[in-house]
Amino acid sequence: MKRLKIEPAVTDAQILTIAGLAKEIWQQHFTPIIGAEQVAYMLERFQSYSALKEQLGEGYEYFLLNLEGTPIGYSGIHQEDKTLFLSKIYIKKAHRGNGYSSQVIDFYTSLCRERGLSLIWLTCNKNNTNSIGAYEHMGFRKTRTQVADIGNGFVMDDYIMEKKL
Repeated sequence: MKRLKIEPAVTDAQILTIAGLAKEIWQQHFTPIIGAEQVAYMLERFQSYSALKEQLGEGYEYFLLNLEGTPIGYSGIHQEDKTLFLSKIYIKKAHRGNGYSSQVIDFYTSLCRERGLSLIWLTCNKNNTNSIGAYEHMGFRKTRTQVADIGNGFVMDDYIMEKKL
C-alpha cells in the first residue's frame, strides 16, 4: 500500500483545492444517499471555499491527502475539550478501499496522543453503509443517533460513532 502524505491545508490555494475535491466527491458519493438538492445545499453551506475559511477561523484544522503529489482527498478536525471531532474525511472513489482512511485515522490517533486526547468521534449518515462499515473496521462504535436541522428544510440523520484511545 502506498503511503499518503497528510499535510495541513492553510493557504488559499489548498483551501480552493479542498473545495474542488468536496464538490467532486460529494456529488458522486452523497447524491444517491441524500439527493442532489441537499448535496448542493450542503456543499455551499459547509464545503465551499468561504465556509471552509470560516471554519478555519473557528479552530477547525484541514488536511490535504496527497498520493504521490496528487490530492486524492481531504479531512477536517476540531478539538473539543479532551476529544477530537473528525468533521470530515473524504477520499475520491478511485482510491477508496486501499487503506488510506486507516492511515488518516492512525495520523489522528497519534495527534490525539500528542495532545492528551482520549477519544475521536464523528457523525455519519445512517444510510452511508459503506462508510459505517469502514469506521467500524477501524475501531469506531455507534454510540447514539442525532438528527440535526441544517436549514432549508434539510436534516442530517446520523449515527454518532466513537473510538476510544
